[in-house]
Amino acid sequence: MRKMIEVFDLVRSFGPHKAVDGITFDVDPGEVFGLVGPNGAGKTTTIRMLTTLLRPTQGRGVIGGYDIVRQAREVRRLIGYVPQMLSVDGSLTGYENLLFFARLYDVPSGECHERIRHMLALLDLDHAADSLVRTYSGGMIRRLEIGQAMLHRPRVLFLDEPTVGLDPMARRSVWDHIKNLRTTYNTTILVTTHYMDEVESVCDRLAIMHLGKISAVGTPEELKRQVGRDNATLEDAFAYFTGSTMETGGTLRDTLRVRRTARRLG
Repeated sequence: MRKMIEVFDLVRSFGPHKAVDGITFDVDPGEVFGLVGPNGAGKTTTIRMLTTLLRPTQGRGVIGGYDIVRQAREVRRLIGYVPQMLSVDGSLTGYENLLFFARLYDVPSGECHERIRHMLALLDLDHAADSLVRTYSGGMIRRLEIGQAMLHRPRVLFLDEPTVGLDPMARRSVWDHIKNLRTTYNTTILVTTHYMDEVESVCDRLAIMHLGKISAVGTPEELKRQVGRDNATLEDAFAYFTGSTMETGGTLRDTLRVRRTARRLG
């Protein structure tokens, strides 16, 4: 079976600093794969390279058989992307935001209304379709952003910290709807997060990232078993494979970005 995502020795440097330092992994079609680590581990930089927004310094990435550098246009047609920062317009309604993205992704005009209404229903937003997005809760905003990224029915969905800044109930709701979309469209999902409870409940496999490198890849159960201790947690696995605790501090820029996102969603 051909892999949906293939990453070979990927590197991204900013001056002398390697934000991503020679990582290799792959993702099967239909799989939910997590990149797990604290802020500053290199997760967002990895996603920005795989979504063609940032050119790798070295190495290679392939999405659906297309090279992320040489065939970037073809890659963009295959993917949806939900960044950490907000991508909705609060002065428009939910329906209008989706309509804008439908046109951006060249959804056939004869299908726009039906696709938008179907997506609103899947995300439990049909009751708020005609309300301004500035009146939405943080969880509703995230679900709308996921809907925007899924309107053109991509084969791969990239989610960068999709629940950062949300309360536990909103986080659960967002993931329930992501699971529903995955079942409906058989979408391959790559998600970054530092919430270990999310990883445990939604990811088929994960890669533990630390200081730009991948320390281990496997299912949550496989990684916990390798700790060699009964009742080991994923936090224990992170410490075992990296020699570090799961701090979420990151750089000042990382902290400011997370706080800014949380403030806007709140």
